[in-house]
Amino acid sequence: MREVLAVFIGGLVGTSLRLTIDTLFPHSDATFPASTLAINLIGSFALGLLVARVWPRASAVLKAGLGPGLLGSFTTFSAFAVSLVSLVDAEEWMLAAVYAAVTLVGGFAAAWAGLRLGRTS
Repeated sequence: MREVLAVFIGGLVGTSLRLTIDTLFPHSDATFPASTLAINLIGSFALGLLVARVWPRASAVLKAGLGPGLLGSFTTFSAFAVSLVSLVDAEEWMLAAVYAAVTLVGGFAAAWAGLRLGRTS
């Protein structure tokens, strides 16, 4: 039950952070979704860093609150998918392709960098 509460609290924080960033850096359906990209890259890096540095000695409650809770609500595949479909619907094919490529490559690179940084002493 404590893990569920940790996910709930982390989710409140992560969702609030995401809304704040999306509000500060809005975009239309036909423009590059820079805020969504930044959120997903930051979240990938942060999760990689946490998995490498914090997870080995973290409690189940902390893992639940930070992983699925905070970062799970901060970064979402659904936001990526909606932004991508919106660009396609607006016939912004090149922006859609660039966004998909940068998100996927950048997400993997950010997660890798977070893991590498987290493993250094």
